[in-house]
Amino acid sequence: MRNKKFLSLALLMLMLISTALYGCSSGNSSEGTESGGSEGESAEEKTLIFGRGGDSVSLDPIVVTDGESYKVTKNIFDTLVNFGEQDTEIHPGLAKEWTAAEDGLTYTFVLEEGVKFHDGTDFNAEAVVKNFERWAAGDADKFPYYGSMFGGFGDEEGHVIESVTATGDYEVEFKLKRPQAPFLKNLAMSSFGIASPTAFEEAGDKFGDNPVGTGPFKFVEWKRNDTVTIEKFEDYWVEGEPKLDRVIFRSIPDNSARLNALLSGEIDLADGITPSDGETIESNADLQLFERPSMNVGYLGLTTTREPFDDPKVRQAMNHAIDKQAIVDAFFEGRGEVAKNPMPPVINGYNDDIEGYEYDPEKAKALLKEAGLEDGFEMELYAMPVPRPYMPDGQKVAEAIQKNLADVGIKAEIVSFEWATYLEKAAAGEADAFLLGWTGDNGDADNFLYVLLDQDNIGSNNYTYYENQELHDILIQAQTEVDEDKRNELYKQAQEIIHEDAPWVPLAHSTPLLAGGKNVVNFKAHPTGSDKLADVDLQ
Repeated sequence: MRNKKFLSLALLMLMLISTALYGCSSGNSSEGTESGGSEGESAEEKTLIFGRGGDSVSLDPIVVTDGESYKVTKNIFDTLVNFGEQDTEIHPGLAKEWTAAEDGLTYTFVLEEGVKFHDGTDFNAEAVVKNFERWAAGDADKFPYYGSMFGGFGDEEGHVIESVTATGDYEVEFKLKRPQAPFLKNLAMSSFGIASPTAFEEAGDKFGDNPVGTGPFKFVEWKRNDTVTIEKFEDYWVEGEPKLDRVIFRSIPDNSARLNALLSGEIDLADGITPSDGETIESNADLQLFERPSMNVGYLGLTTTREPFDDPKVRQAMNHAIDKQAIVDAFFEGRGEVAKNPMPPVINGYNDDIEGYEYDPEKAKALLKEAGLEDGFEMELYAMPVPRPYMPDGQKVAEAIQKNLADVGIKAEIVSFEWATYLEKAAAGEADAFLLGWTGDNGDADNFLYVLLDQDNIGSNNYTYYENQELHDILIQAQTEVDEDKRNELYKQAQEIIHEDAPWVPLAHSTPLLAGGKNVVNFKAHPTGSDKLADVDLQ
């Protein structure tokens, strides 16, 4: 009898221990060790494991254009000014205040004092100057966003920033060659995170492997195509942040595998939830669904320097050949809308008067005949290897497009590559047609139309190699116009030109989904796709 009582007690204790372990968040020591933590890690430490669709390209924010990189760098680097929690309104950042001259050509920023970079280097005006000097000395291949947002490098024609000067230990003056309406919004973008001059001067091109900023988390480790680990920066300058001790970004390219990892508790937060899985999340009492405010576009890009896509009639035929509504219905399941312009309706200056290309295979065939391609042609169609917010399943979308094109005599071979290679080859103009998209960086029309389709940005963000001088002149005029109504009219004109030239087949504007455990609190999905995790906690 005594043995039976002892056995029962032992079983009871074992059950209690198992239950306690199951109920722990991913901050417990066993999971922390599995994901890169140490054996001595305290059970009190809070580790958030964030499952995502692909790996980062680099952790130096100025050299990349992809959202997977910014997911991490947003939490390592601070910017001079910040966006709001879930909008693109401008708030103080490393600069606590600023003034702009009436002519829009001079901005003066007063900086926070007592801020340290993760390597102990002091943040001050000279550090800001060195960052901008580094960027301005580059080129579009090295720092694509600097050229896209500030019109070029060094003394190039069109370069917006004339000089950046430290006018005090904690005061910086920017002089511009011409007014730039979205100047402050550009500075708030993740690309322009302020890095430690000590670190980037020492590391050179390797800085992206060991990034150093002033952000709430500091870099620990990067296992390529697996995990990136960042941990709490104890000397962070914002009081009370961050709440978490560690964040592990885990790459899980397969949508089903990522969802299963969330359901099993292997990860705490998952990006790239497919619309078809939204109901699964909502019906699970242990999980919560997050909707990212929509500010994106998914598209099929047509490389205009490659035959036969150098002919506008062929590009227009492609637009008529693809059943965009069927694609949205099949793969977005009520969480997306058909696109007709290269920017979403939430952006000021959107031209709703434009009539989108209707699905009309016969019209597509007629246009191909006019272009001398009555018998069709063969092409390669690049399909994204990872889910993106603007396109949950690039492979399936590519298959639907392939079938539509076959109906009008176009034989499309679907090809794909590892994500970084995919972007590199598309940027180099090697694709006939490629699926891609864009999540707005700053909520301004300039960030869609100029960045993605202007001739200044060929090979950086304009992967279609599309050129139109009339469009360029309008977009530059819109950048310098400070009257919002006049700017909006200019952008509407620009969309008419783009619609006629048809370098893209705009497909969809989506409402991206994320999901997390009920223990994840204070997570705010940002429309730019770059989520700051400083206020996030685990309960």
